[in-house]
Amino acid sequence: MLFNYTLGRELSKQHSKSSKSLLTVGVLANLALLGYFKYADFFLENINHVLATKIPLLHLALPLAISFYTFQQIAYLVDSYKKETKEYDFLNYAVFVTFFPQLIAGPIVHHKEMMPQFVKLKNKVLNVDNIALGLFIFAIGLFKKVVIADNFALWATQGFDVSYSLNMLEAWMTSLSYTFQLYFDFSGYTDMAIGVALLFNIKLPINFDSPYKATSIQDFWRRWHITLSRFLKDYIYIPLGGNRKGEVRTYTNLFTTFLLGGIWHGAGWTFVLWGALHGLALVIHRFWQKLGLRMPTLLAWFITFNFINIAWVFFRATSFDDALKVLHGMFHFSDISLSKAKHFYHLLHYKHPAAELINFNVVNATFILIVIGFIVVLFFKNAKELQTYFQQQVKIPLWVAIATGLMLGISLLALSINTHSEFLYFNF
Repeated sequence: MLFNYTLGRELSKQHSKSSKSLLTVGVLANLALLGYFKYADFFLENINHVLATKIPLLHLALPLAISFYTFQQIAYLVDSYKKETKEYDFLNYAVFVTFFPQLIAGPIVHHKEMMPQFVKLKNKVLNVDNIALGLFIFAIGLFKKVVIADNFALWATQGFDVSYSLNMLEAWMTSLSYTFQLYFDFSGYTDMAIGVALLFNIKLPINFDSPYKATSIQDFWRRWHITLSRFLKDYIYIPLGGNRKGEVRTYTNLFTTFLLGGIWHGAGWTFVLWGALHGLALVIHRFWQKLGLRMPTLLAWFITFNFINIAWVFFRATSFDDALKVLHGMFHFSDISLSKAKHFYHLLHYKHPAAELINFNVVNATFILIVIGFIVVLFFKNAKELQTYFQQQVKIPLWVAIATGLMLGISLLALSINTHSEFLYFNF
């Protein structure tokens, strides 16, 4: 923080040719630390594999949230170089970097949307409306995480990490479980961050806007992890040339941007392939648009959702073998046994945490959850829309208070039943 703060101040003051060199040093220093902690073992593993060497791995502990705050500080340096930052004291800069609600899982924020809020005197006074809204949004996020996402995690973990083979039904339930687990987990953390920040009168940017309603891959990235999409566009895609240097260069820039986005998510070839798939999909989408072709909205949604679902398989799998196991099951049409799926968890002695209370197995619970997942992501208002509705009310509706209390109560009960709550962001 001290290094980036000092460098940022210098960049915002200088108007010489040396500014670019200073910026380069700053960006490389941040990337070097990220590369050392996050990718050193990945690099050594590949060197050992290619050259048949036995260089010992470092087994470094990954600093929490290093990817998030590295991107955040690189953005600060670039904006300082562009003379788009103002001078704030170090304490406010430290709060900007380490602001705990969004530090671990985002959203990725800019100095211009955060620093002015930290110095505003009005934000240092209790605001009852913000507290009420913050609790409401936090309750939604906590409910998404511990009630919905953590239950999807049961089947996803068993399917990806435990089972040696999957039939068609098991494989689709595995992939869809992870698709919904990731959405409700990540959007849940973001809602919790937005809610907690509002308790301090700080407004974080919206990070999700019903991404599974998307009817194209471009539409998906306008709705999913919006602040990451913004970063990739502003600090990678546009500096590479964006769409200003011809069609071929535009396609190359799109693919490169998402390839790097895949690598940012984790040190593994499965992440690289996931990024490459999304980059390729965006290239195909842009080419399709150039041809002026259209398709029915429902078909466009179906293709988009299934592409995203299949691509998530590589994102979740710890190896290509695990990914291929799931994909093979999903498209192995000769093995569609419902009875096998019903015995899937009984053979593994893996019971649903609430099985004794609700008296049915994981298969039934997961199937119902998947149906509910589709209904929620396609037809319910998202946190952004609920927040807008809330702010339009003169008086807080009674149902909001009841819903907040119920969601918090059920979430706490779920935490007491299920003592294991998976943290998906250890890779980041």
